[in-house]
Amino acid sequence: MIPVVSVVGKSNVGKTTFLVKLIAELKKRGRRVAVIKHNVHDFEIDHPGKDTYRHADAGADAVAIASPHKMAVIKKLEAEMSVRDVIAAIGPGYDIVLTEGYKRGPYPKVEVSRKAVSEELLSSAMELVAVVTDNVFPVERPHFALDDASGVADLLEEKFIKTKGKHGSALR
Repeated sequence: MIPVVSVVGKSNVGKTTFLVKLIAELKKRGRRVAVIKHNVHDFEIDHPGKDTYRHADAGADAVAIASPHKMAVIKKLEAEMSVRDVIAAIGPGYDIVLTEGYKRGPYPKVEVSRKAVSEELLSSAMELVAVVTDNVFPVERPHFALDDASGVADLLEEKFIKTKGKHGSALR
């Protein structure tokens, strides 16, 4: 099973900024990384007037767009999909799935926290793998600086990405 780690934290603490650095660091190491961004609100990624928008607007339950180098699927849902269902839709072949959000989800968490925003963590010590912060918290978990994507990547490789397979995917 592909390991899943959630990057969580309060609004405006730098989750996305840190996650972008972490993704780049893991890619530099040859890892295949999938990312799922959790959005508690609805979202739009299509644009009025475009063919795919018109297809969905006409009532299509799913619209896919594919090119030689990318693909995207926009699917209407009756209920929120679980992370595992989203991973199944993305497909196999990744060393790790990182989520941004899912702070209430069952996955191990790297919490990003900045002193200027909060003096408390959202996650319990049991949920935490690490804390990325400019502060010190009374939890016995590794603390990393806000820009230490390399240190967090080392930890994730050690704890979750055991060995590297023939095509870059983790063997578990």
